[in-house]
Amino acid sequence: MIPDFQTLMLPLLKVISNGEEFSTKEVNSILANQFNLNDEQLQQLLPSGKQTIFTNRVAWAKAYLKMANLLESTKRGSFKITKSGINVLNQNPEIINLKFLKNIPEYVEAVDYSKNDNGEKSVKYEPTETETPEEIIEESFLKINKTLSQELLTKLKTVSPYFFENLVVELLVKMGYGGSLKDAGKAIGRSGDEGIDGIIKEDKLGLDIIYIQAKRWEGNVGRPEIQKFVGALAGQGAKKGVFITTSKFTPDALNYIPRNETKIVLIDGQKLAQLMIENNLGVATHFIYELKKFDSDYFDNEYL
Repeated sequence: MIPDFQTLMLPLLKVISNGEEFSTKEVNSILANQFNLNDEQLQQLLPSGKQTIFTNRVAWAKAYLKMANLLESTKRGSFKITKSGINVLNQNPEIINLKFLKNIPEYVEAVDYSKNDNGEKSVKYEPTETETPEEIIEESFLKINKTLSQELLTKLKTVSPYFFENLVVELLVKMGYGGSLKDAGKAIGRSGDEGIDGIIKEDKLGLDIIYIQAKRWEGNVGRPEIQKFVGALAGQGAKKGVFITTSKFTPDALNYIPRNETKIVLIDGQKLAQLMIENNLGVATHFIYELKKFDSDYFDNEYL
């Protein structure tokens, strides 16, 4: 199990207790060995996929210790323990956590945002016991997206079949298929279409065609429906298809593999809603938050 950032504080301070300079990479490696973390645990990512959970938690453990003046940066990517940090270790604390740090004046001063420059009260950040700020932000982002996905899905189930078929084509164009919406594809949606709801060019040059089945269903889509779609593709002489539904696929449908060379991609309601969010279809940007980090490159000349 990956330790939370507070659990990492005391071990981190002990790693650098000899007063020598350590790099972030060195400390991460030592701590990973101390906590017997395997490769799978070390590779686990935050929801954004841009940083590993372990390195993020070590970074925040270091950040809070730095706020309390228990360690200090020396040069880019390196740091060492301070005299205050050595004094704290000499007290043989059983644990160093946020509650412990609140007894250190430097930490209290660093995190006390209860009043702004005008003397007015403002929000004071209080981290949770286990989650770093990035984890809180990303988990909140996922919750908001999940709610938005459900809202989109509810609406999709009420639109007309014609609107839904064209929406699917527009989404695929936004994902990079077929170039412009005018030339990329067309919805068929008429009698005699043999179960094909739309077609779209696989690329801007139209070297191949992808056939689309788009269904606003309440019940789960089973294997028979996928087999019918494969048959419809065969009737068109096609080998590539996308089956999109507002509901879900049964396990039999998901496990079905055509015996011929036909390739089918199945997109259920949840995936459809997520693709719409990712490609800005049917949604509008409400707020943009920029998460900024310290730029050590800017201060490199200080140590020359």
